Amino acid sequence: MKAVVFLGENKLEIRDYADPVPGPDEVVIRMKASGMCGSDLHHLHGPARSGAELVIEGHEPCGVVELVGEAVRPTEAKVGDRVMVHHYDGCRTCQFCRSGFTQYCPNARTVFGGLDGHGGHADFMKVPAHALIKLPDSLSFKTGAAISCGTGTAFGAIKRVELSADETVAVFGQGPVGLSATMLAKAFGARVIAVDVEPSRLEMAKKFGADDVISSAEQDPVTAIRELTRNGAGADKSIECSANASVRRQAVQAVRPWGTACMVGVFGPIELDSQELIQLRKTVVGSLTFSKNQQEECALFVAERGLDVESLFTNEFRLEEAEKAYELFDQRKIGKGVFIFN
Repeated sequence: MKAVVFLGENKLEIRDYADPVPGPDEVVIRMKASGMCGSDLHHLHGPARSGAELVIEGHEPCGVVELVGEAVRPTEAKVGDRVMVHHYDGCRTCQFCRSGFTQYCPNARTVFGGLDGHGGHADFMKVPAHALIKLPDSLSFKTGAAISCGTGTAFGAIKRVELSADETVAVFGQGPVGLSATMLAKAFGARVIAVDVEPSRLEMAKKFGADDVISSAEQDPVTAIRELTRNGAGADKSIECSANASVRRQAVQAVRPWGTACMVGVFGPIELDSQELIQLRKTVVGSLTFSKNQQEECALFVAERGLDVESLFTNEFRLEEAEKAYELFDQRKIGKGVFIFN
């Protein structure tokens, strides 16, 4: 089979691998869609790698079960099932694995597609059967790929802040995760204020349901959010999706006293005035992707409400176009891309 690997130092290759064979508790998925994620670029630009350090990229996999191991029960998976992948494995016995938050396993964590386990940028992908999440029949494989990371991450953040329909949430950064947060928060019934520097992303935010949009390139978003909210107090909740230190600070400043700000964008520092946390009693939380249960819940939520998650993807590519795809993605000449398979 063909597969994409990142060599580091902004280099990638398409290589030949033997078709995978499932172990007793594993399945092999024939890939149908594998999304490109902003965090892929950290691996692409990282230090040079070779040999056993190389893994197949792609942690937004969606496809059809092709083969099942002899110990896999029919209730877990069977040939022909349409599935997403919760892209983690662990020791399977610790409290985190048992809760479905496998990404926090302290004993034997594996991350499929970019760190230490083979991912979905290939014709086939082998994973433990327990990592599968059924894809509702009404959802496309592209939608399933989005839910497998970016959209699922937004759903996890909304759950983390316990957003309710009578609240106002400010979503900072309208990339794929931020746009997903905008769409989902609106579907939850909340009032949504979208913030970004790029006009095109703010236009997309309007299409995804934002009640108000703020260009932080043209005005101070904290002041603007306060002017839009009751008594000038600020938003009830905020979700920060850019990983920019100054934007993280704004996401905290923009919520009202006793409000909650959720940090979703990964890596880098966060610097706050202690007054925000002490005198104003604000809460700052983080949210890393989602649990297996939340991934399933997100898929059902999207299906039941008919949300157009697929429109997050602006470009489709074949696997052989991977070098071009990531060059365009890295240069921000496209939005969210996805590899499509037969």
